[in-house]
Amino acid sequence: MKNEKPLILVTNDDGITAPGIRHLIKIMKEIGDVVVIAPDSPQSGMGHAITLNDNLYCDLITVNENENHKEYSCSGTPADCVKIAKQEILHRKPDICVSGINHGSNSSINVIYSGTMSAAVEAGTEGIPAIGFSLLDYSLAADFEPTTAYVKRITEEVLKNGLPEGVVLNVNFPKLPKEEIKGIKICRQAKAHWVEKFDKRTNPQGRDYYWLTGSFINEDKGTDTDEYNLANGYVSVVPIQFDLTAHKTIKELENWNLND
Repeated sequence: MKNEKPLILVTNDDGITAPGIRHLIKIMKEIGDVVVIAPDSPQSGMGHAITLNDNLYCDLITVNENENHKEYSCSGTPADCVKIAKQEILHRKPDICVSGINHGSNSSINVIYSGTMSAAVEAGTEGIPAIGFSLLDYSLAADFEPTTAYVKRITEEVLKNGLPEGVVLNVNFPKLPKEEIKGIKICRQAKAHWVEKFDKRTNPQGRDYYWLTGSFINEDKGTDTDEYNLANGYVSVVPIQFDLTAHKTIKELENWNLND
C-alpha cells in the first residue's frame, strides 16, 4: 500500500495573505499535503482568545490561482482556526500543525501574548504535534528565505520523532542573512518583561485614546536562553508546555492553614 503523505495544517496570526505564511506554505508543500486555515485579518497579540459572542465564518478561498491545495479564511482568532480545522474542515487529524512564520519575535515573555504560539498550543491540546515559527523582523518586506532549510529540518524531525505529550515547540529566527546564521540551539525561555506605558492622545473629535508603547527588558544573564542565542546568531528552539501548574509550589501550599 502506498504511504500517505503527512497531512499538514498551516495557520498563523498575521492573516492568510501575510508574506510569512505564504513562505511557510511553500516549504510545507515540499513535505506533505497542506491545508491552510488562517485568520482573514491580522490577529497579533490575541493570545489564546476564542470567539464566543460572535458568528464564526470559515470560507474556502483562492489566494494564488496556480496553487492546488485548499485554503480557508477564518473570521476568528488563531486558536479558532485550529479548533474549526479539527472539528469541521479536515477529514482526519493532521500529522502536524505549523503556525507562522510570524512577523516579529515570540521569544521569552512574548510567547504568552502570541497568537502564533496560541495556535500551536491549541493544536497541542488536541494531541497534534505543533510548532510555532517566528522571525525577528516586523516588516511586511521581511526576508524569510534564510529560514527555509531550518523550518524544513525542524518540521521533518518532529514528524519523524514526535513530541512529548503536552509539549509544542517555539522556534525563533534571528534577522540575519542565511550565511550568518550559525545553527540551531535548544534552549529555555529567557526571564524578561516589558516596561509598558500608555501614550495618551486625543482624536479629532476631542475624545482621549491610548496607544500602548514599551521597552523590552531582558534581566536574564544565562547563556542557555532564547534571547542570548538569538542575539548570538542562532535559531532558538524552546519546548513549551501548556500545563501551567507550578508543581514545585504544591507542597508549599499544602502547609498553609487552608482547612479548619
